[in-house]
Parts: sequence; structure tokens; C-alpha cells
Amino acid sequence: MDINNNKEYKIDRVDKEIIRLLSFDGRLSVANIARRIGASKTPVQVRLKRLLKQEYILGFRAILNPKKLKKEHIAFTEVKLLDTREKSLNEFNRAVIEIPEIEQCHMIAGSFDYLLKTRTKDIVSYRYILGEAISSLPNVSSTSTFVAMESIKDNSF
Repeated sequence: MDINNNKEYKIDRVDKEIIRLLSFDGRLSVANIARRIGASKTPVQVRLKRLLKQEYILGFRAILNPKKLKKEHIAFTEVKLLDTREKSLNEFNRAVIEIPEIEQCHMIAGSFDYLLKTRTKDIVSYRYILGEAISSLPNVSSTSTFVAMESIKDNSF
């Protein structure tokens, strides 16, 4: 396997197992992964480098505890835009990235244009973010909010 080759490599069963293991624990060492899949370290290291280079794996991050960080309030906000031409969409996209309370932003095909997932301390903090940040984003026509009462499953992929 040549990891310097720019051709797209089709992942196999072993690559998928490496991805699966890392999706549960991104801090696993190459030696630990190799042991778990029954391989030696060097081929696993080559595969991991290729998976990173070809962007099957985009990076690694810590899973944070929202309760300890006082960020337990989750709200989903539907956003309708005044204009959905490319220039307006790009302006909105650039601006939404700058708001740290917005964890996710998805363009939606449906009765609204974007769905935002926000995380704040409480409803008062969310109300401030909605009024001062989200509603002030470029080309926003209207918003509608849904507050999460409880998170049952939250595996950000």
C-alpha cells in the first residue's frame, strides 16, 4: 500500500474496523488497535495514515461533559432566509460559523432553509443568542425554536 499515491483507495473490512474502534475511542494507540484486530503495528500504522490522508478520518477530538461546562440547554432552531441565491447562502454560512453556541448547522430541503443545533447554559442564554446572534445572521427572515427536554442518544459522527 502506497500512502503517497493520490488515487482514492477503497476501504476494506480491516479499515472499517479501525474506523469503528477509533470512533469509540480516538485515543487508542496503534499497538492497541493492532492487538484488537489481530495485526501487527506497521500495517495498521500505514492504514491509519492512509485513512487520514484520504480524509476517511478527518481528525480527533475530546467528548466534552456539557453538565460540567454548564452547557446543558439544547435548542434546535429552524431558520428561513429572505433570499436563497448562492451569494446569500454563502453569507449566511460564513456568519453562522462565527457563533460558538451553534454546534451544528444543516441546510435543509423542506419548509425552512437551515436547522441549527445550539447549546447554552439555560433558556435565558439561548434567548439572548437567538435575539442577538441568530436573528442577526445575514438574510434571516424568521426562526422557530424547539427545545430538547432530554438527550437520549447523541453520537456526533
